[in-house]
Amino acid sequence: MKLPIGQSDFKKIIDQKYNFVDKTLFIKEIIDEPAAVILITRPRRFGKTFNLSMLKYFFAEDVNSIPTQGLFEGLKISRESVYAEYQGQHPVVSLSFKDVKEDNFASAYKEIYSIIIDLYEEFSYLQESASLSKTQKDFYNRILTREADETDLAKSLKSLTEYLFFHHRQQPIVLIDEYDTPIHAGYLNGFYDEIVTFFRKFFSKGLKDNTLLHKAVLTGILRVSRESLFSGLNHLDVFSVLSPRYSSYFGFTEPEVIELLTQAKMEEKLIEVKDCYNGYHMGKTTLYNPWSIINFIQKGGILQPYWVNTSDNDLIKTLMKTLFFLTSKQTIPLLFGVCF
Repeated sequence: MKLPIGQSDFKKIIDQKYNFVDKTLFIKEIIDEPAAVILITRPRRFGKTFNLSMLKYFFAEDVNSIPTQGLFEGLKISRESVYAEYQGQHPVVSLSFKDVKEDNFASAYKEIYSIIIDLYEEFSYLQESASLSKTQKDFYNRILTREADETDLAKSLKSLTEYLFFHHRQQPIVLIDEYDTPIHAGYLNGFYDEIVTFFRKFFSKGLKDNTLLHKAVLTGILRVSRESLFSGLNHLDVFSVLSPRYSSYFGFTEPEVIELLTQAKMEEKLIEVKDCYNGYHMGKTTLYNPWSIINFIQKGGILQPYWVNTSDNDLIKTLMKTLFFLTSKQTIPLLFGVCF
């Protein structure tokens, strides 16, 4: 049995014939979602990056110059009526802020700029497009040569979506993974106000009044308050771990776990798996952490806390040290749980 441990690229998982749980009906849910901008928050290792990769390969005509046609044949989405209408029909802007964990704003800004440069290089053909004006091409060049100022960078997402629409005459889709990682770093390292100010402009310009945008999907660990980051973004819908919508698409349901154990010839391990990993409740759905399940199977049925060391908990530690519950007589530490 070949399981995709550490793999989050959808095409690689398909091409190399990994065993995986077919969550492609998530694509139809996104297509049917009435909100123009969607934020989905889930703990780490629950398939957020994989699902965004799946969306990218579905909507884009090609990725890294390789056509996506036929990639979804035989999967659940291929049996839906939306398949032919949407597959390969939209330019896709995909970026991830998962590695922006610097300890100061200057370094974080530099890393964000590098991410934007990589994004612009992905669509470098736009520099030769007859659909773009000289002013627009000059802006494009300023981004690539690091001559853009912070104002330019803040509107870089909106500008790129506009250029893609002018060239392709199709509304682009924006996918942003781990939108909140730089903000966590800012909170922990004392530059929260600076990083939130930048991203407020970046998201507002790129997502708020962008009439050329078809849809945007953002994922993260925690929700940053609308007031501090998404002010004015009235067409944003947030789906947290408490929301029933999309609950079955991030993590493995119990029937999916049973199917994986059956494929691995470990059906007799189900009781042990339930006792050890026992599921998480998201919305109205009971889910198992994919990282724990696939490592358990890959390691031949050894029960270990595979998930516990996949990330640090500095944010929780900081909050538990600094937040207090005030009573009339004394200050008592406020203890609370956050799902990571």
